[in-house]
Amino acid sequence: MKKYHDLYVIGIDHGYGNMKTANCCFPTGVLKSETEPVFTGDLLVWDGHYYSIGVGHKEFTADKFNDEDYYVLTLVAIARELRREQITEAKVLIAAGLPLTWLSEQRADFKHYLLQHREVSFTFRNTDYHIKIASAEVYPQGFAAVAEQLRDFSGVNMLCDIGNGTMNLLRIVNRKPDPQRMFTEKYGTHQCALLIREQMMKRHHATLDDSVMTEVLRKGTADIDKAYLQTVVSAAREYTAGIFRRLREHEYDPKLMKLYVVGGGGCLIRNFADCDSSRVFINEDICATAKGYEYMALMTLRRSGGAV
Repeated sequence: MKKYHDLYVIGIDHGYGNMKTANCCFPTGVLKSETEPVFTGDLLVWDGHYYSIGVGHKEFTADKFNDEDYYVLTLVAIARELRREQITEAKVLIAAGLPLTWLSEQRADFKHYLLQHREVSFTFRNTDYHIKIASAEVYPQGFAAVAEQLRDFSGVNMLCDIGNGTMNLLRIVNRKPDPQRMFTEKYGTHQCALLIREQMMKRHHATLDDSVMTEVLRKGTADIDKAYLQTVVSAAREYTAGIFRRLREHEYDPKLMKLYVVGGGGCLIRNFADCDSSRVFINEDICATAKGYEYMALMTLRRSGGAV
């Protein structure tokens, strides 16, 4: 969260697996109920309804602005950032993003979605919040994560943003993004999870808990049977090979360009990919995109003299 005069700029990365702000990350799950649930640790109360946060998994949807859950998760993201500074009332600018090739078509709808209520009162974790949403800005996903470091992108570079739902690719030549060389594919880490589950059932007739799968993907290992571990590792290697196959389809050549990987899938490249590590740079800060949204929003505010 950044402050610009009386405005709090809060970057929010609306992921399919996790919501991220500059300082926190929490699962993209929402369970709505009409009565107060038994467990109230991460409970948001708004508009007469109860929302348990982090429960369940979101299905992939290309149009987030048609899903109420992402608005609820936006309120939670704002509350979690304000809570760090012990603030309960604030004037907020939401800085968010969309996949590269969807931005032009969906920006207006997503901005309207984020601005559907200019004043919002709700309760999160037994704390009351009153928020005035002054504005919302929507930026290119993935690119935001490197916008502040663009001076380092000399020569030819391929940016690869691997999220839970999508993989975004963008060529950057001598610090300038090439709008004719940007691509979005439905090949995020969820596809890796599906492949692992399929292989575990096929080979061992077993179901792997999500927490164990996540540990293997992040660390490369876990305290499970060696044969089970080998199956997970083999599937993860197959998935990362698929990433590089798609990269080559979009003219990636490791001998001619550097590869910059951002997003939660970076750990898979680190742990399982067969590549020249001297030509691949991995940003493992899962909050990097949300921080980038804040940076780009501040640049927008300064150019406009603070007008929102």
